[in-house]
Amino acid sequence: MDRSEVELRRAGSAAPGKAQRGGFGLGARGQATIRGDGEAAEFDRVHGGTGLSQRDEHTITAAKMALGQSLSMVLAPPHPAARPFLIGGGAAALLGLILLGNWLFWLSAIFIAFCLYFFRDPERFPPDRAGLVLAPADGHVVSVAEAVPPVELGMGDAPRWRVAIFLSVLDVHVNRMPADGTVTRVAYHHGKFLSANLDKASEENERNALAIALPDGRDLAVVQIAGLVARRILCDAKAGDSVQAGERFGIIRFGSRTDVYLPLGVLPMAREGQTMIGGETVIAELSA
Repeated sequence: MDRSEVELRRAGSAAPGKAQRGGFGLGARGQATIRGDGEAAEFDRVHGGTGLSQRDEHTITAAKMALGQSLSMVLAPPHPAARPFLIGGGAAALLGLILLGNWLFWLSAIFIAFCLYFFRDPERFPPDRAGLVLAPADGHVVSVAEAVPPVELGMGDAPRWRVAIFLSVLDVHVNRMPADGTVTRVAYHHGKFLSANLDKASEENERNALAIALPDGRDLAVVQIAGLVARRILCDAKAGDSVQAGERFGIIRFGSRTDVYLPLGVLPMAREGQTMIGGETVIAELSA
């Protein structure tokens, strides 16, 4: 019997019935054996392994990725619209430290933290496919119905499908273009400040509407609507601008709503109650 055979038999007798995870081991007589999960856990305990099944490891990896994505969204840099609020909060905090006491400092710190969270502006990654209409904002769909676009856009009086997205104060409030095209008109309409989740908010609330001509000649509209708390709509887009799907174009402060009026004949894929991710979630296909 040569030396290698002796060592092989010793290895088999030292750990009878044991095998390496996911493979084969040698039994007491040098025969190949396969461990179950219980034996695998015992082997890992003795030899310093994790004791986790492959499914458990995948679950933990997915949870870590989800946590990382959540943190990256919460800790995203703020939108430029936050600057006046952050400067004011910083000045108040400094004043509290120097003159008025800790109560003002801590109150200002809470205000700054809220502004950093509310104005967060995470990166988004639109689908790499043409012919899609994307959600223009984060939030949840409160209405999918046929409606006439705002009269100030001059898009006619034929009803078309409208997808209405409500943004709570906890949602990202940066607005993004729903499709590739050219902005043909931007119209601001002064109005009421009803709760943005009401259906009549589309007609009665203060709003900023954009008409967008698509590359194939059709058009759609996206409307920023102020809500009960939101009293300030910011829009960076101008008539004549060439835009891409997912591109930032504005923000609405402190709770609001964003509507999309699809091209005539295009059916929505979104459903009421569905959660939207601005610049990523597909709400319609132009070819459908």
